[in-house]
Parts: sequence; structure tokens; C-alpha cells
Amino acid sequence: MREPFENVVATHGATVLRVCRAVVGPVDADDAWAETFLAALRAYPELPVDANVEAWLVTIAHRKAIDVVRAAARRAVPVERLPDRPAGQVTDGRDLDLWTALARLPTKQRQAVAYHHLGGLPYLEIAALLGGSADAARRAAADGIATLRRTYGAPATTGDLR
Repeated sequence: MREPFENVVATHGATVLRVCRAVVGPVDADDAWAETFLAALRAYPELPVDANVEAWLVTIAHRKAIDVVRAAARRAVPVERLPDRPAGQVTDGRDLDLWTALARLPTKQRQAVAYHHLGGLPYLEIAALLGGSADAARRAAADGIATLRRTYGAPATTGDLR
């Protein structure tokens, strides 16, 4: 018997949000999270009872994150005047330094780290999402973690890291 969708959200919501934050950044993570669960709600009745729900949700989150990034690239961001210096790195109590460090990683490494270490996906499923082999996904995640260990907390050298 299938568990109620509310329980799925309660059980896997935090994991999906962590994945969304790691992939699209803290600004757009809530939108990607909401889109993920809206799509999941529509498809949930057709999901096989024995399916890995967490992996299914992370796959949807991956696709929705790509949609959010594409939509953000098309939107203009109006400002009255440019600031003299960038805004601070901590807002509403969240540690945005981690996002800064993740954003410095190459895309495949950032996604492999997010999907494996935050989403809990095995490397074979990550390879299916990103393309390539399970060994390549494992290597990308390992390289990303090694870089994070060396650079986490180092000052940013790029502009907008969305």
C-alpha cells in the first residue's frame, strides 16, 4: 500500500531542499523545491509501490533545478543603482559560505556532491542523471569534496554565484 503524499513530503522534504540549495543556490532553492513536489504530487499515483521514492524525488529536483536556472537566466534583474560593494554572506541565519564554496566547483562536481552527499543517491543513479559512468560520478564527487576541504571558507573571487 502506498503511503500518503503528505508523509513523503515530511520524510524527504529536507533532503530535497538540501539538494536544491546545493544545485541552484539559496536564492532559487525554494522555487525548485516547490516545483519538485508539485510535479511529484501529479506523478505520485503512477509511481510503482516498490520504487525508491527518495531517488525519484532527487531526479525530479534535478530536472526542476535545471528549469529554475534556465528561467533565471532569462529574467532581467532591475536595480536603481549598482552597489559599491557586494552584500554580506550571511542572511536570515543561513551559512551562505557553503553555497559560495559549492558554486566555485565545476557543475558536474557540484551536482555529484549534492546528489550523493546531500541527496543520498548511489553513483550509478547519479551517472544516469549526469551522463557518464558510475566511476566518473564517484570521481567527480570525490574531486568536489577534496576541493571543498581545501577551499571552504576562502574568500570568493567571482561575482554573482547564482
